[in-house]
Amino acid sequence: MAQQEREERRGTEHVRVAVIGSGFGGLGAAVRLRREGVTDFVVLERAGSVGGTWRDNTYPGCACDVPSHLYSFSFAPHPDWPRTFSGQEHIRAYLEHVTDLFGLRPHLRLDTEVLRMAWDAERLRWDIETTAGRYSADLVVSATGPLSDPKVPDIPGLDSFPGEVFHSARWNHGFDLRGKRVAVVGTGASAIQIVPAIAPDVSRLTLFQRTPPWVMPRVDRRITGAERALHRALPVTGRLRRGVLWGIRELQVQAFTKHPDELGFVEQLARRNMARAIKDPALRATLTPDYRIGCKRILLSSTYYPALARPHVDVVAAGLAEVRGSTVVGADGTEAEVDAIVFGTGFHVTDMPIAERVFGAGGQSLAQAWSGGMESLRGATAAGFPNWMTVIGPNTGLGNSSMILMIESQLNYLADYLRQLDVLGGRVALDARPGAVRAWNRRVQQRMERTVWNTGGCTSWYLDAAGRNTTVWPGTTTEFRRATRRVDLAEYAVLRPAAPAATASGDLREVSA
Repeated sequence: MAQQEREERRGTEHVRVAVIGSGFGGLGAAVRLRREGVTDFVVLERAGSVGGTWRDNTYPGCACDVPSHLYSFSFAPHPDWPRTFSGQEHIRAYLEHVTDLFGLRPHLRLDTEVLRMAWDAERLRWDIETTAGRYSADLVVSATGPLSDPKVPDIPGLDSFPGEVFHSARWNHGFDLRGKRVAVVGTGASAIQIVPAIAPDVSRLTLFQRTPPWVMPRVDRRITGAERALHRALPVTGRLRRGVLWGIRELQVQAFTKHPDELGFVEQLARRNMARAIKDPALRATLTPDYRIGCKRILLSSTYYPALARPHVDVVAAGLAEVRGSTVVGADGTEAEVDAIVFGTGFHVTDMPIAERVFGAGGQSLAQAWSGGMESLRGATAAGFPNWMTVIGPNTGLGNSSMILMIESQLNYLADYLRQLDVLGGRVALDARPGAVRAWNRRVQQRMERTVWNTGGCTSWYLDAAGRNTTVWPGTTTEFRRATRRVDLAEYAVLRPAAPAATASGDLREVSA
């Protein structure tokens, strides 16, 4: 305690746990810490409010493609979702509600961006530099998420474009698109929501499509007042609704992970969805994917194809290759004069920027450790980075269900990690054994070989630069929950401070668990 007070006087606040980020992962971790009796923690958030990707993405039409009752915490059910698929504003409001419901405000450190965190081998803790001061922590939970740092391609001439340029996750609401000529780059989950939302207002819309997505109808509707009243009066009905939604998706996983050849029927449904709105055979051919459905994330929209059928909307079957003044040029040579360029080009998923700011036991950055591809133990811990844990880490993504299910499984692992540290007692740290990390990832990649994400014939954001799928979990959420229920100490080196004679060199000694 005396040492902690001295550090605070020097401007360093020491906590047991530092959580980085305040989206679903970070807030979920904070709630779980409190439920485990841990109150000595902070949540470091670079923005001025909570919400993560649901705070940052405010583009027109922004909504979730997972049903609301499944895209929420099981420990914080929300009976008053207004629609089966909720919009951004309702999800963000839900996260603010969770923050208040569980008393997290005192733990928040807003406008506090982590600049660097380094492992102190002598004190067995993490030293954290932020824009708002210094912290140290016995354990770091990194919940920055894979959809936090926008990716904008390096386009020749873009710097000299005289009009407005922004990414979908940094929407410029001060720029009025009405009556403007707009180029939208990309055809992912954001773009298929943006295009229908802005198409009625712009004078011309040019969509640059490198690869067409598979799009299924979005069966969305208003949740009636009677349904909401029932969920409030009988919470079990909300849990039942969530359970049915979860069960349907669990049953679907087999087709994605073991039997991709069975997805042909789903492709027929997607083609019919397109044919209802797109009557032009040439445009239909342009919009028809040549890879197996599910290889890229299946997108949901009942308004995307009708928007593309409008006479003032053009689809360029190529990516944006160059900008010449106010002229955008596709890789196929197509040119268009535009007033604004909107990038719906995704995020840094397989090369998370936070990894460049994390320095482990040997002084190596996490980015260097992951230079051959991201790897972790059970999606949580990395060798050489003691007492450092990710939420939504490598190979924890889902291609067909709710990430909240995976987050809650990782929170179970976090809770048991803390229990193991308590049982071991004293100053102690756990460092994932390299052999355990390799064995886990070998099993994951072996299972990945037959999945639609690897065999479907596409290149997706699930794959890293080497073509390795380091993003998606190749199984059911039930399997992942089982795999992360407990921390197996045999997979970790238990670190304690070195004997006094070795302390000066900062050496540690590994002890048997």
